[in-house]
Amino acid sequence: MSQGAESKVLVVEDEQTQLRLLQSQLQQEGYQVITATNGREALQTFQNDPEIRLVITDLMMPEMDGFALIQALRANESRCTYIIVQTHNEDSESLTRALALGADDYLVKPVCGVELSLRLISGRQMIRIDGQDEIILAMIKMTGAKTGETGGHLHRVRAYTKILAMDLINNRPELQLTRRKAEDIARVSPLHDIGMMAISDAIINKPGRLSVEEIDLMKTHALVGGELLQEIHERTGLLYLHLAYEVASGHHERWDGSGYPKGLCGTDIPLAARIIAFADVFDALTTERCYKTAFSYEQAKKMVVAASGRHFDPMVVEAYLRQEVAWVAVMKQYQ
Repeated sequence: MSQGAESKVLVVEDEQTQLRLLQSQLQQEGYQVITATNGREALQTFQNDPEIRLVITDLMMPEMDGFALIQALRANESRCTYIIVQTHNEDSESLTRALALGADDYLVKPVCGVELSLRLISGRQMIRIDGQDEIILAMIKMTGAKTGETGGHLHRVRAYTKILAMDLINNRPELQLTRRKAEDIARVSPLHDIGMMAISDAIINKPGRLSVEEIDLMKTHALVGGELLQEIHERTGLLYLHLAYEVASGHHERWDGSGYPKGLCGTDIPLAARIIAFADVFDALTTERCYKTAFSYEQAKKMVVAASGRHFDPMVVEAYLRQEVAWVAVMKQYQ
C-alpha cells in the first residue's frame, strides 16, 4: 500500500461553501484532496483511482445520494475504505441508516477542524492495519505454497487460537490478556511455520520417517522463522510482528522444557506460543499428512489431555476442555 492511500481524501459534497471549507481544512493538514459534487461522480473517481481509501461524503445529494454511494463503495471488496459521513445534529435517523449501510464514522455540520483531524487519524490507522494484513497474507501464501498446507489447516488453527485466547481472557485474568492481543495472536497464527521456507522440499514432503539428520534440519525452521520475523519487526516497528516472532520461534517449545529451539519451560515460553502450540498439534493429530493418517477426535483429545503439564500449558488445555463445543464446531466448519 503506498503512502498516497493514507494522504488522499475524496470529499463528496454538493454545497460549494461546505466543499471549499473541507478542502481548505484538509489541505492545511497536508492531505491531497479530490472533490466530487454527487455520488455518481464520486464513484467513478473512486473506481479510477485505486489509492483512494479515505472518503468524506454528504448524504443528501443529487443524482446519487450518500446512502447509495456507501452501498456502492462497500460492494468493492478489493480495498479497505474508511467512510466518514456528514450529518446534522437533528438528523439521527439518517446517521443510523448510513452507519448500518457501512459508514465508519461521522462529522456534524458545521465541521470542526480538530474533530475532522481526529476522525481522519482513526481512518488512517484502520488503513495501516489493512496494509499489515496484506503483509501477513503474502507471507502466509508463500509458506502455504512451500509446505502444501491447506487453507483449512490455517483457518482451523486461527479459529482454535482465538477460542483459546478468548477463554483465557474470561477465566484467567491473572494472565492480563486483552481482547486486542487475543485477536492479534489469532491474526499472526498462520505465520507459525514461516521458517519452513528454508527447509528442503525433499524433507518437507518425504513420506515416512525422517532420518536423525533430517529431523535436526527440520527443527531449524522455528529458529529461522523467528529470526526472520524479528528482523522485519525491528525494521518496521510493527508491534504485531513481535507476536509473530514469539509464535514462530516458540511454538515447538514444551511446558516441561523438552522442546526446541531453546528448551524453554513453563511461563518462560511466551503465552502466544503456548496457545498456538496446542492448536497446531491438535490440528496435526486430526488431519492426514504425507507421513501419517488422521487420528479421531476422541483419540486426539485423550492425547492432548494426557500431555497437559508435559507438552502443553495446563491452563491452555483447561481452556480447550471448557470450549469443546466451539472447538468441534470449527472442526466441522473447515472439515
